[in-house]
Amino acid sequence: MAVRILGISAYYHDSAAALVQDGVVLAAAQEERFTRNKHDPGFPVNAIRYCLEAGGVPLSGVDRVVFYDKPFLKFERLLETYLAFAPRGFSSFRMAMMVWIKEKLFQKKLILDELKKLDVDFAGESRILFSEHHQSHAASAFYPSPFEEAAVLTMDGVGEWATTSMGMGRGNQLELLKEIHFPHSLGLLYSAFTYYTGFKVNSGEYKVMGLAPYGQPRFAQTILDHLIDIKPDGSFRMDMSYFDYCTGLTMTGEKFHRLFNGPPRKAEDRITQKEMDLAASVQAVVEEAVLRLTRSLAQETGSPNLCLAGGVALNCVANGKILREGRFQRLWIQPASGDAGGALGAALAAYHWHLGQKRVPVAPLDGMNGAYLGPDFPQGEIERRLLAAGARFQVLDENALLDASVQALVEEKALGWFQGRMEFGPRALGARSILGDARSAHMQSTLNLKVKFRESFRPFAPSVLRESVCEWFNLDTDSPYMLLVDDVQACHRREMTEAQQQLFGIEKLNVPRSTIPAVTHVDYSARVQTVHRETNPVYYALIQRFKERTGCPVIVNTSFNVRGEPIVGSPEDAFRCFMGTGIETLAIGRCFLRKEDQDSQLLTDYKDRFELD
Repeated sequence: MAVRILGISAYYHDSAAALVQDGVVLAAAQEERFTRNKHDPGFPVNAIRYCLEAGGVPLSGVDRVVFYDKPFLKFERLLETYLAFAPRGFSSFRMAMMVWIKEKLFQKKLILDELKKLDVDFAGESRILFSEHHQSHAASAFYPSPFEEAAVLTMDGVGEWATTSMGMGRGNQLELLKEIHFPHSLGLLYSAFTYYTGFKVNSGEYKVMGLAPYGQPRFAQTILDHLIDIKPDGSFRMDMSYFDYCTGLTMTGEKFHRLFNGPPRKAEDRITQKEMDLAASVQAVVEEAVLRLTRSLAQETGSPNLCLAGGVALNCVANGKILREGRFQRLWIQPASGDAGGALGAALAAYHWHLGQKRVPVAPLDGMNGAYLGPDFPQGEIERRLLAAGARFQVLDENALLDASVQALVEEKALGWFQGRMEFGPRALGARSILGDARSAHMQSTLNLKVKFRESFRPFAPSVLRESVCEWFNLDTDSPYMLLVDDVQACHRREMTEAQQQLFGIEKLNVPRSTIPAVTHVDYSARVQTVHRETNPVYYALIQRFKERTGCPVIVNTSFNVRGEPIVGSPEDAFRCFMGTGIETLAIGRCFLRKEDQDSQLLTDYKDRFELD
């Protein structure tokens, strides 16, 4: 008899659902892809419906429903924090209490009521379980990994109390050995600088990471002297007098602003060298903390393998440095490392930890199926939906579709690419992507400004055939989830002239750094995705065909959306984005669309459609 477990994350940000059957991940999706509300925190009713449909099971046929954290422990942390800082923060406390007393404190009933709306036959409270937040993260890191045993490190803003946890996994056993507790948090430190540099918390942290190479870490010592004390083993404490997130409604306080000589940058104000240097500084400090933690974990566990999850694990620059330092031979990072992945981890924790079930052999690479765990659409349905939207398209066989797509890339056109099952996690991995020619000197700025409508400094990632990765990058390992940064090989680099070397900050942006300038950051680095025939044969075939045509096995891959919009989830979403941006060509299933063939009356102004992230 199959054991089916549904995992849920909700009520903070990036709510999601995941379905596991006999230890195998059948489906997982984020609610934002259905509602079109970025980082949607609501109960994931649409994601649950999809997972159940993909698994061919009604909700009443699910053995357990597991929530990704424990509300009572979180409430305890909230009360103790406000008591510790009283009378500061009373207005914030009053607002939080209203929400908790009204709904969050009685979350089991709230969840049960929502589930019964989906299926009146759902059996009731006895099937609902709660996993601790970092237990969910750790389970999402270890159980889908390809390792029989591994050290596990999870780092984020905060769960119930834990902000960092270290553990060890063996078989179906996973033990958390150490924790660092709120308010001391690498994730919240990074978010404080995200806020101070003018970006949105829980959304803009990756912008800080992308901005860092334009700056110098001249504030790093100031951060270490005043804000955080990092011990040799990686444990740390923060001076909370500089921060406001314990009791206030902002991340940083006046003492923080005085330390860095001014108030936070306002969103959309010009980014100055100061913001670039602040980004470089907090990135350097967090990297140092993470490296000390991993050194300590390697020494204590003796394991050659490391698994990572939690929002800080999305810091692919730090991940690349962990791998290069060599304390661990192999590294595996959960592609949905943030709260969305907590839904999957909660389900796996219940199956292995709570029910004591053994792990099953993993599929090619790992247990995540390349993260292609979301909805897909049969060819007939794609055609029906596109016709209903007013689209004009050709239906091609796969060979002709690949030829047309490669031709578009060679002509330096932006190509919308909508194929197979949608990715789970924040990265587009060749299923819901916008693609371009990595050899183009102006592709980065074109995609940023005319297609994505976002800041020009933000880098794009290369997708490269797995067997070719070491010929183009200083990396020779699997990186299917775009979570490792390494440098472009020296033979492909272009050295800067003396005049170019004198440039500062954003002035460096338009200086080509390599023969693949569209994916080479200003420090010669790139966020690499290795593409594998076993998990995405169509995307692999596209890049292989591009290589046959050009000699280059690398293309630009960015998410199929505009700034502030969730990644497209349906053919209609893809067509709207295509008609509202500078994307010139679109491949959905075997349908190929050219912008010049479309009804001009369907063109829309997409730029201000979504709230900026």
